[in-house]
Amino acid sequence: MSTSGTVDRAFRSALYDTGDDTLDTGASLLAADPSADAELARRGEEFVASAWKRGWQPADVVRVVRRELDETHVRVVGSLIRAQARREAGEGRVRGARWKAQVGQVPTVEAGARGDRFSYATAVLELYRLLLRLPALESLDEVAGEGVASSSPGGRERARTAESRMLGRIRALLAKAEATGFPEEAEALSAKAQELMARHSVDEALLAAKAVAVEGPDAIRIGVDAPYEQAKAVLLDAVASANHCRAVWNEAFGFSTVVGFGGDLEAVELLYTSLLVQASGAMSKAEAAQQAGGRKRTKAFRQAFLAAYAHRVGVRLGEVAAEAAVGEELLPVLASREVAVGEQVERLFPATATTRLRGVRDAAGWDEGVRAAERAQVRGRRRLT
Repeated sequence: MSTSGTVDRAFRSALYDTGDDTLDTGASLLAADPSADAELARRGEEFVASAWKRGWQPADVVRVVRRELDETHVRVVGSLIRAQARREAGEGRVRGARWKAQVGQVPTVEAGARGDRFSYATAVLELYRLLLRLPALESLDEVAGEGVASSSPGGRERARTAESRMLGRIRALLAKAEATGFPEEAEALSAKAQELMARHSVDEALLAAKAVAVEGPDAIRIGVDAPYEQAKAVLLDAVASANHCRAVWNEAFGFSTVVGFGGDLEAVELLYTSLLVQASGAMSKAEAAQQAGGRKRTKAFRQAFLAAYAHRVGVRLGEVAAEAAVGEELLPVLASREVAVGEQVERLFPATATTRLRGVRDAAGWDEGVRAAERAQVRGRRRLT
């Protein structure tokens, strides 16, 4: 039987029926035919390319695979993403700096780390099932941000890549801090993340951005990860609004799309990350104090803490924006940008709905979240003059 025939039989058995028995049958076929490996990988690259056509980007795919499956599948899809990127480069397809940075961050399967053939084939088929069923997203390829001209395009692209990698490291530390059950470890991880933020501050990122021509607003997707994703989405929305941007949350796939101009988007991404770092550290300390008083660490406490934190930080950011002194010559520019951002949001998201915070019941958590928000550093941007 040809290699494509083996893959076709495995796909007919495993991809279009979600039963475990059919998955085992497909994996057995693939495991028994090593000559089908190259064809199997080529089909996977086609699934990835199809996801790009439906509006997905590398970070989006990695995020949804991590949410729905596990790290083995993440490494497999990372290898497929990089292989597809090489294929596109060979065909002359040019992607933007953000896209390239996302590809550079994806984990891959290391040589010799696949394990037994049946287990690996099972993981591949589980991944392909998911990729096959990804719905269409709003396409960000047509948004104008990647067309920004700069005084040093190569230097700007390197700056974006370094910035994206730093944010990835910060978010990884945050994820570990939120996952650990030990307040001391969470505080140490949060402190390390804060140290990275200090070395890569919002002001530094904005000073590095020397764009000289912008055609229109851009759009980026920012992960809004579990747990307590609703409160995090509220926080991101507040940060976006304070920085002349708009955020639209996709709860099902764990991200918000933020629309705005280049420098504003960088400020949103960095300030949002910084505020999450600060919230994580403050929540760990508050929980430690609660435990010292005899109270157990509870999900309700953390949910209420982050909800209160997001709400109060939003109020503070609004106050900071209202107090900002803006030169009269900038008022028409800001007004025209606001209109352009609104029009872009309407184009990408013709139908949206508002969401209210749910499940906030812990009074102590709410009070501690408000106190943490009062201490948070929210003045991350220079005055507009």
